[in-house]
Amino acid sequence: MTFAELSERAKALAASPYRPHADDLPPTLKTLTYDGYRGITFRPAASPRLGTHFSAQLFHRGFLQSKRVDLYLQPAEGPPKPIAYGPELFDLGPALQGQTFPADLGFAGFRLHYAFDEARPAIQEEFLVFLGASYFRLRGKGQEYGLSARGAAIRTGGPGAEEFPDFTAFWICEPKDDARTLEVLALLESPSLTGAYRFVVAPGDPSTLRVEASLHPRTAIDRLGLAPLTSMFLHGQNGPGAQGAEPFDDFRPQVHDSDGLAVVTRGDRLWRPLVNGRRDPQVSAFAVDPLDGFGLLQRERNFAAYLDVQARHEYRPGLWVTPEAGFGAGAVQLFEIPSREEYMDNIVAAFVPAAPVAAGRPLALRYTLATVGAEPARVVPGTLARVVSTRVGSAERLRPTTPPSPGRRLYVVDFEGPGLPRDPAAALAADVSASAGTLVDPVVEFVPQTGGWRLYVEWRPPASRPPGDVVLRARLLVSGRAVTETWDAAA
Repeated sequence: MTFAELSERAKALAASPYRPHADDLPPTLKTLTYDGYRGITFRPAASPRLGTHFSAQLFHRGFLQSKRVDLYLQPAEGPPKPIAYGPELFDLGPALQGQTFPADLGFAGFRLHYAFDEARPAIQEEFLVFLGASYFRLRGKGQEYGLSARGAAIRTGGPGAEEFPDFTAFWICEPKDDARTLEVLALLESPSLTGAYRFVVAPGDPSTLRVEASLHPRTAIDRLGLAPLTSMFLHGQNGPGAQGAEPFDDFRPQVHDSDGLAVVTRGDRLWRPLVNGRRDPQVSAFAVDPLDGFGLLQRERNFAAYLDVQARHEYRPGLWVTPEAGFGAGAVQLFEIPSREEYMDNIVAAFVPAAPVAAGRPLALRYTLATVGAEPARVVPGTLARVVSTRVGSAERLRPTTPPSPGRRLYVVDFEGPGLPRDPAAALAADVSASAGTLVDPVVEFVPQTGGWRLYVEWRPPASRPPGDVVLRARLLVSGRAVTETWDAAA
């Protein structure tokens, strides 16, 4: 199987009506509990070896992972070899002791392992997992899993019901013995779309995943999200985030896998802190032409910000998307869903083309995904200083009222990074704007404890708030030249 052959297969499938895979999961697997499914473990001794540095482990079907995925090993020469299901591959755990399942049960997905430490090639760590619909997760050396990527997002945020395409088959290409990269082919299917994907992964610090996709729409798609990212944001620096939102009764100061969206275009970099706690889901769009890149990032890297020993949010990666082909005019869209549950991914970011997606008109894409840890990171373009924190509170600090007046809110934004002067006497100016209401009395000062600069600015809302978010923007200037990215916050 080659990418060209798989693209032809996807094109042929798109010319016929969608036929979902049969719901053939045995009842004992369908009714498994969460704990029962977690009790199923793959036997590492059965791992398919992929050269010296890689190996794979497989996921059993059951519980929420009900759909079948076909897996193949593709040698350098010759036909692909199906990976057959067998009971000897798994320890089924206490809930399924004594059970047997058909030989054609298939798998739910797989994960790849890599020897990050060259001195210990026998010790391989999991770094990439494909499991559920078209979701996959990638991490770099020393990082924990956090946000996910997807093959495609269809009608996320409406109009109409969201559609979740499935990766239904994978071909894991056997590498040369000493190879440090690995190739995977995948077939995507849904009622509206079929697609062929080629993933070339290079684990490390950062880990990178080059993606090539040939997409074939069965129907017109009014909102197709390309290179979509999905994450969780429960609460962060500014509490719940939205005006009037109920606070979280949580010992942890912050809980999130990502704390903001970055978008780069035309030499500018925009930073939008994430928000939870609105009454309704919210879609925000950031027009780009051309798009230089975007990502959901975890900028807060300090344990004291989370105090969660098990979750280790400070080690969760961001993911950065660098377009290479197929991304023209359009917008990076951010979809934020109100959530009170930590296990729920409530944040989606994707590039949505401006041109309508027509049935029968294929799309060809190439882009790279890279893991991002502490910044500045070389995979994120630009030399502008970055926003490192956003905090909001009452502006009535000298003569506070109870409750604080909603007509005066103080925003405090910290900037750090290259391009900022180290001289506390330097002349920095603030360029601020609000889509409604007014930002007044901006003050910029040097922060000797961090070497960064802080902006204080008061927002006075309009007498009548418009529907949706009010957008506040700010950046710092030296001699009229922007030296920071653009802070773009939803009020």
